[in-house]
Amino acid sequence: MGTLYLVRHGQASFGSDDYDRLSDLGQRQCLALGRWMRERGLVFEAVLRGTLRRQAQSLAAIAEGHGGLPAALEWPGLNEYDSDALVRSAHGGRLPGADAGADPQATHRAHFRLLRTGLQRWIAGEVTPAGMPSWAEFGAGVAAALDHVRQQCRGDALIVSSGGPIATAVAQVLGAPPAAMIELNMRIRNSAVTEFTVTPKRHALLAYNHLPHLDTRPDWVTYA
Repeated sequence: MGTLYLVRHGQASFGSDDYDRLSDLGQRQCLALGRWMRERGLVFEAVLRGTLRRQAQSLAAIAEGHGGLPAALEWPGLNEYDSDALVRSAHGGRLPGADAGADPQATHRAHFRLLRTGLQRWIAGEVTPAGMPSWAEFGAGVAAALDHVRQQCRGDALIVSSGGPIATAVAQVLGAPPAAMIELNMRIRNSAVTEFTVTPKRHALLAYNHLPHLDTRPDWVTYA
C-alpha cells in the first residue's frame, strides 16, 4: 500500500494580468514543501502534474527543495477549470468592484461569490463556457489520473495540480455529491497537501488541505 500526495500549486498571481504564474511567495511555499518532503525521506515512484504554468512552476520548486524527484508525467486532466469563464457565465458585465480605484477586497469577494454561482451552474449542466470541458468530462479527467496511480504505482506518488481537480478527487473518493466539490474547493490553501492511501482496488482519504511545511510560517498561508 502506498500514499498519493496531491498538492495544490503555490500562490499564483491573482489580480494581475497573468494569473497563471507563481508569485515570489508561491515559490517559497513550494520550496518549503519540497524540503519538508526531503526531510521526511519521501521517495516517489511516480509524479504527475497538469500542464498549466503555475502547476509546472510549483513542481519545479518542490523538486528543487526535495532534490530527487523523478521526471513528471504531464496530465491535462489535472488542469484547473477556467475561473474567469465561469465568473462570466454568472455575470455578463464587468466584475463588480473591478473599476480603477475600487477596494481590492471587494473585488476579491465579488469574484469568488460569482465563481461559486458559475461552478453551481456548470456542475448542474446549465452552462459549459467556451473552451471548457463539461463537468462530466472534467471529472473523468481527474478520475483517470487517480486510476493511473492506482493501477501503475505500488509505492508513493505525487500529483501537483489545482484546487478544482483536488477537490473533485476528494469528492470522488468520498462518494460525495458533486456539489461538495465547491465547498472543498473554496477552502483549499496554496501548496496544501492532501493524502490518499492507495491499494490496487481503491483510494481512501487520509488527510486533506494541511500545511505541515508552513507550521512555523503562518504568514505564508494563502488561498488564491
